[in-house]
Amino acid sequence: MASIYILLAIFLWSSLGVVVRLSGVAIHILIFYSLVVALIVQGIILSLKNYRKEIPEIKKLKYPMILGLFSLLNTFTYFYAFKHTTIANAVLTHYTAPVIVAFLAPLFLREIITRRIIFVIVIASIGLWIMLDGFSFKENQMGGIMAGLASGLAYAIIIIFARIQARNFNPLVLTFFSNAVIAVLLTPFIREVPLNALWSFLVIGIVHSTIAPILYYKGLQYVTANRASVLGYLEPVSAIIFSMLFLNEQPEINSIIGGMLIIFSGYLTLKKGR
Repeated sequence: MASIYILLAIFLWSSLGVVVRLSGVAIHILIFYSLVVALIVQGIILSLKNYRKEIPEIKKLKYPMILGLFSLLNTFTYFYAFKHTTIANAVLTHYTAPVIVAFLAPLFLREIITRRIIFVIVIASIGLWIMLDGFSFKENQMGGIMAGLASGLAYAIIIIFARIQARNFNPLVLTFFSNAVIAVLLTPFIREVPLNALWSFLVIGIVHSTIAPILYYKGLQYVTANRASVLGYLEPVSAIIFSMLFLNEQPEINSIIGGMLIIFSGYLTLKKGR
């Protein structure tokens, strides 16, 4: 059941690239106003009696704040990649994270890397690079691809850190305070209110910055970091489908073959989970 939370979060996040591309506003503005929406929604929920008691003492809030710093780095570089390369390239470079997690998990979480996990990561990674070859790669996209790799590193750190703290905080509390840190850090750079992009703020704020992370942190309370990161490989498949439907980015046969390998790796992960 816990893996379902992770999968639902991944599916929701996979539509993020389309919203970012269609919003037509600067990255920092998009992030800021989306988080304003998210904080309003989350704040209303936290004000309810059943949730107020979940707010920890002040000295413990440093952990969600640290998570917020890495989330800002992850989100900014990820959005930058969406703006400066294809949706596929952005998502695929972002998902170098599971490989990084495989090396970090034994050090920080004492998770044992089984041969099955290594096999699944290898299969998913092969599928990832096959998919990447199915899309155009141009020199003027290098900035976007490098940003995607940076977001992958930040994402790996988030998985490790969130796995450590997930059982110490209610998922809503962890989401709210990490989002609050990002919003505060971005406030000095905001000079306009682009009302034409209000729809994108609402979608990202409610779907991608509230529902998805709460589901993800809930899943991390029970799912190992390695398994969660491998399940994340399914996001590129969903993201490419969304980009086909809304942005007319058509994949080639390499992308289809790679996608099938990634889906197979996800099946192996879920099978192991059962």
